Amino acid sequence: MLLALLVLLLAAPAAAHAQIPDPTPDSDAPPAFSGEPWVPQPVFAAPAPRHPFMAPNQRSNLHSDAFQTDVNAWSGPLGRDTETLSHYEAPGGVCASITFNAQDQIVTTCVQLRAVRLKLFDARTLEELASMELPPRPPNPNPFQDFAGGGYFYLDDQDRAVVSTTDRRVLVIGMKNGEFVVEREYDLTATLPSGAKIISALPDWAGRIWLATTAGLVVVIDPETGAVKSHDLGEIVQNSFAVGDDGVYIVSEKAMYRYEVGVDGAPSATWRKEYENTGELKPGQVSAGSGTTPTLHGDDWVSITDNADPMNVVVYRRRDGREICRQPVFEQGASATDNTLIAAGHSIIVENNYGYTGPTATMNGARTEPGIERVDVDADGRGCRKVWHSDEISPTVVPKLSLANGLVYVYTQDPEGDPDDPWFLTALDFRTGRTVWKRLTGQGLGFNNNYAPVTIGPDGTAYVGVLGGLLLVRDSAAPPAVETRPKLRLRARRRGKRVVARVKARSGGVVAPVRGARVKVARRVAFTNGRGRARVRSKGRRAVAKKPGYRRDRLKVPR
Repeated sequence: MLLALLVLLLAAPAAAHAQIPDPTPDSDAPPAFSGEPWVPQPVFAAPAPRHPFMAPNQRSNLHSDAFQTDVNAWSGPLGRDTETLSHYEAPGGVCASITFNAQDQIVTTCVQLRAVRLKLFDARTLEELASMELPPRPPNPNPFQDFAGGGYFYLDDQDRAVVSTTDRRVLVIGMKNGEFVVEREYDLTATLPSGAKIISALPDWAGRIWLATTAGLVVVIDPETGAVKSHDLGEIVQNSFAVGDDGVYIVSEKAMYRYEVGVDGAPSATWRKEYENTGELKPGQVSAGSGTTPTLHGDDWVSITDNADPMNVVVYRRRDGREICRQPVFEQGASATDNTLIAAGHSIIVENNYGYTGPTATMNGARTEPGIERVDVDADGRGCRKVWHSDEISPTVVPKLSLANGLVYVYTQDPEGDPDDPWFLTALDFRTGRTVWKRLTGQGLGFNNNYAPVTIGPDGTAYVGVLGGLLLVRDSAAPPAVETRPKLRLRARRRGKRVVARVKARSGGVVAPVRGARVKVARRVAFTNGRGRARVRSKGRRAVAKKPGYRRDRLKVPR
């Protein structure tokens, strides 16, 4: 039956740079564009740090950076004279995990029912420039919810694709004379049992390559020696993971973990926190647990969703796993997600995927449960609250936030249940959740994204991998670049021989104290604490506050 879902796509002839076929011409199609063009309203949040062994942020992996924030400093389309273009991946396959090399070309994996290919595309025309066949996927009763062996990969700091394969290898693939070439191979057949699936691979801050397998084996590869060490969680893992300079963050079907490398070079869990779980495999999730890749944000937070009913957004303190807060989202009996959170400083955005079990869940007018919500961590970091709710239906997309323009990009269907099944790139106002505009991308099965992300490119184009291949939406002119680093707000007063300073800044949708800001008065320096305060023993009058990722502030201290 699953093969039959692709019949309409198979009916289209393969051609060089063919468009995704629309098998259901509709004389009463929705308007190509609805809403109004957007005037940029930037959102300010400190960026995730650049990973030393990955391509620059926004280019390296499908979640934008090693922190997995799904936040872009680049602007996406504003809805000004938008146009669409597509590439048909015959006979149907999702080009989902999109990265950008130094030449602004797209490097992606295109995954079909069995075949997996690494591809290079021209980002403007979607012309295919190079292709490499990877080991095929094994048969699966539901291949539409299987992301191992090509669903995730990353670009390293040399613009090489690091891809885990279905035959238990990790390949490092570069370019030579316009063709993909394998530059290095790590064979894991002696470590991973037959049939093991590698869900994701990412490097830590020392360059070691970490792997998570669906059976719960956590693996570390030393790229210098090729040595392999592992630790068995004994719990199912169905999501990618996040990497900070302080550790590796993995969520299993049961618990949230922070990992480091132990003295023997093997993965070692420094803390484990079980989350609330009904034990139910909800429609819309791949496993009976959290459906999110962990997301690092703020100075010391990691966030996931649990598997409660209703589902919660849960924020933990990274250094020790202490729970900061939890916030219920969506309705009881109708809340689930299998996509990571957007996290910009104190602000988190979560999408409802409840009801999606595969393409049939969105065909012939069938629809999943609606819901996109924003949750903010309080300014003092001690609680969280819901800010807004949108009733848009976004069945499975990994959404993105553009800091440069203040829009959240999702991929939606109509609530009326049009049997021709139109799909839209939809832009929401980050501040209010209001739907700003929608752009029709196509109708029918070939335009279903099936868990693929929205990806924002360096020129403001938005890309979406779909069952028919890959599509883009862009404005007629590229949007302008905008500064998105928050400006520190320094306030200071004198108390005797000391200057008492307070530093705040915008952090997503919240103005919050800034920890770790360097406050200099004359030649004396102090750093702000968790409440954004510092005391500097100095008679000087000129004060300056600095912190990486922020714009500095300065003032004269009153006498």
